[in-house]
Parts: sequence; structure tokens; C-alpha cells
Amino acid sequence: MAEHGEKPQYQRIDLDAKGAGTVATAFSNQVAYCTAADAPITARVVAAVGDLLDDQTPGVLLDRIRGWEGAPLADALPLRIAGGLHALFLSGDAPALGAIYRGKNADDAAIVRQVIAAHEDRLLPSLDGPPQTNEAGRSSSFIAAVLWLAEQGLPARFQCLEIGSSAGINLMIDRYAYDLGGVKAGPSDPVMAFAPDWQGNPPPDHPIAITSLKGCDVAPVDLTDPAQALRLKGYIWPEHGVRFERMDAAIGAARAKAPDLVRMNAADFIETELARPQEPGTTRMLMHSIVWQYVPKDQQARVTKAMDAAGAAATADRPLAWVALEANRDTHRHELVVRYWPGGAGGQLLAEAHPHGAWIKWMA
Repeated sequence: MAEHGEKPQYQRIDLDAKGAGTVATAFSNQVAYCTAADAPITARVVAAVGDLLDDQTPGVLLDRIRGWEGAPLADALPLRIAGGLHALFLSGDAPALGAIYRGKNADDAAIVRQVIAAHEDRLLPSLDGPPQTNEAGRSSSFIAAVLWLAEQGLPARFQCLEIGSSAGINLMIDRYAYDLGGVKAGPSDPVMAFAPDWQGNPPPDHPIAITSLKGCDVAPVDLTDPAQALRLKGYIWPEHGVRFERMDAAIGAARAKAPDLVRMNAADFIETELARPQEPGTTRMLMHSIVWQYVPKDQQARVTKAMDAAGAAATADRPLAWVALEANRDTHRHELVVRYWPGGAGGQLLAEAHPHGAWIKWMA
């Protein structure tokens, strides 16, 4: 692993690679990714676990990570254990981690070794599922895409469908306000407001309306349940304090009116929703952010096939759009890509964006 303060480098590896060496590579790449995303504390935690893996520190938890049977990069294995450690700290039961989370100089590996040894049973479940990082800041990219689609002549009334909705935070984007390079959108009394650092020309300034929002997740999180909310907060990178404020605002919004979120896998959900009648004069839009890598390959194929089939039947009065904010594993950047039918099935790169919405580089 890279020493603290040393700039780590990405190693080229297939996202779905498994077997010897892939766990170590996943951890070193995650350190590089966190460093590039202004998350040095999370990078320290991931690096510390990586050091324990390297020096053969014994234990059930570490042995399970070393012998990971899946693809550690696609499974976001480093962030699973980082989230578990952060949630443990937030619960107040692992104060020793405070030296790392407060950014003090410390023997990170020794601290993490001590905490894992003391709380192994509580940390093991953190490996059972992918991180739940449905960040409200990503909604700015979705709204920018909606503005662009309206400018292309699609009906400006949007019926939104989201896969991998986690706790449904981005199923409440109609309750947020936005300042996107000077272009304003959203209600006058928003639950929260976003003004990402905007680079490039502003998006189109076009009236829009979101008529409905519905999403799915294989393991949806109930924001109104304190235990589940704590788990979700564990996945927030501690450097980004504003994200805790956003989470608390989202919790309040969910208590006022729960997002429309169902327990279902992505393929079943999209096939079901696309089969429903579409109101004339509305744009049906699939959206997702930092989730595609967690969708099994067979489900990715089914979603793509369903969207292509529905797109072939789309009309100017009942168009279809697909908005994806996902990581480009070659460039290690997050790209906002849009396809729409009829007329834009080939896809358009609209922007690059910070993974948590801090900035957007508009390229359309």
C-alpha cells in the first residue's frame, strides 16, 4: 500500500477480475480513488486495512477479505469494510478511530487492527452487501440532464424511474432546488439546495416538471429507521461534512413523505414499469448513479434489451430517455451520459462530475 502522503497510482485491472492479487489491487486502487476525490481520511482507513491484509494479520474478517470469492473491485470490497468501521465509530463504540477521523497523525494500521479485533462480529455483516451511497448531490446531474433533454424537444414533463435507489434520496429530487451555472430549477421552499461548482457553459434554461418518481432496490433502506440511517451514514466519507447535513435533511423529508421505493431487482423493475401505459406528452426516463457496476451482468443485459425495445416503440409524444451517472473505469472519472428515443439512441456525453456532486464539468 502507498505510504500516507504518497500519491498512489491506479493499477489497470478488469472490473470483474477475480483471484490472486485482485484484492490487493482493489484496495490500492480505492486509496487512489479516494485521494483523487478529496477523501484523504477514507483513503487512510482503506490503506490501513490493506496494510493488515499485506502483513497477514490473522482474523476471521481479514481472512474473509483475503479470500474474497467475488470480484473485489466490482463489489466495492474496500468500501464495505470502510463503511462498517465508520458506522462503528459513529455509534460511539470505537473511539480509538477518532484519531484517524479527526485527521491526526497516528499509527493507522495499529488502530484499525485493535478495533477489528475488538468488534469483529459487528464488522463482519458490513461485507455482506455493497455500499449504500445514494448521494443527494448527484441529483444536480440528473436535473441538468432533464434540462438538456427538454431543450432537445422532448416533452418537459418527466416520469422518472430509478434503479439502485438505496434509501430513495434521489427519488425526492423534485423537492430540492438547484443553481446550475446560474440556471435555477426546483421549488421555492426546497428541502435542500444545491449549487455545484460549475465548469463550462450552463445547461439549457428550460421549464421542466417532474410528474412522478419511482425506484427500486434489492435491499432498500428505510431512512426513518435510526439503525438503518446509521448504516447509511457510515458510507458517507467523513471529510465531506455537508453530506451529513444532506442526510439529515433527507431523513426529515422521508418522514414527511416517504419516497416511492419498492424491493425489486433492476431488470424486473424496468421490465414491469416499461410495460405500463405511458401518458401522452410525458418523457419516461430511467436514471441511475454509481450503481451499474453492482447490477449483475444478466440483469444489465435485460435492462438494456428492455430499454432498446421500448425505445424502438417510442414516439415524439411518448419518448424514452436513459440518464446514467457512472464511473468510467478507464479514466476513473464519473460521466453523465444520456440516450433518448426517438433520435438520440447513440448516446451523448453531457458532463463529467464529482461522485458526490461537488462540481460538474459541462461538456454538451
